[in-house]
Amino acid sequence: MPTVAALYRYPVKGFTPERRDELVVQADGRIAGDRVLAFRFATASEPEMRDGREYWPKDRGLALMEFPSLARLRLTFDHVGLRVRLSVGERVVADAGLDPAGRRELEEAITSFLAETSDARRLAGDGVLPLRLVGDGVTSRFQDRPAGFVSLHGAASVEAVDAAVPAPVDDRRFRSNTVIGGTAPWEELSWAGRVRIGEVWFEVQRPIGRCAAIMANPDTGERDARLLRILTTQFAQDEATLGVLLLPLEGGGTVRVGDAVTLDSTR
Repeated sequence: MPTVAALYRYPVKGFTPERRDELVVQADGRIAGDRVLAFRFATASEPEMRDGREYWPKDRGLALMEFPSLARLRLTFDHVGLRVRLSVGERVVADAGLDPAGRRELEEAITSFLAETSDARRLAGDGVLPLRLVGDGVTSRFQDRPAGFVSLHGAASVEAVDAAVPAPVDDRRFRSNTVIGGTAPWEELSWAGRVRIGEVWFEVQRPIGRCAAIMANPDTGERDARLLRILTTQFAQDEATLGVLLLPLEGGGTVRVGDAVTLDSTR
């Protein structure tokens, strides 16, 4: 039987994941503590609206899709003290809270870091600077889609991609909340109906179309694998796809590493 192999949440959009033993799935489809902060462009510090919900398009803020150098930074977030620490190797880039002075310190530190990378030219775009750190550090709101969704992929699918390219490819490139073991490569793409993970029922929504973020090496920040092309050529996909999106049913709940994963297309 398939089981949960790993769980992740991402406190700051586009930055380091936190590996967790369990995740709380909210009724709105979001993970508690996931994407509670984001660095946004100067002209995009307020949300847009889509389908009656707040929407924060990822191309109007810092994301690996356009700023792969972000992967070099290691970020830790103190969810109790509401404090962000950024480092590169042994060097601390910033360590500050979410008060106005702390936000300015973090914004300036990220800008200075990016200015010294190959992504510096992207900072010169209209309306990019000054960067703004938005979010209260508690409310999960900066997912790529207004409805939220919990993302899931099979470890075997990633292993198949890894075997197809010389660069190292692991689960971190795909930034899913849930990684499952015990399935065949690409099996999850054929799912339909409802799936139970531990005590929580989800409705399968659709496969996840991928962007350039997956080409960034999660350790070096370099684009070292043409994975979009690999997915559409070597794996004969019409669109570069890996993993599926889920929405919780019956109010959400908690999922844990080791939970059984059961597909029920008739429930």
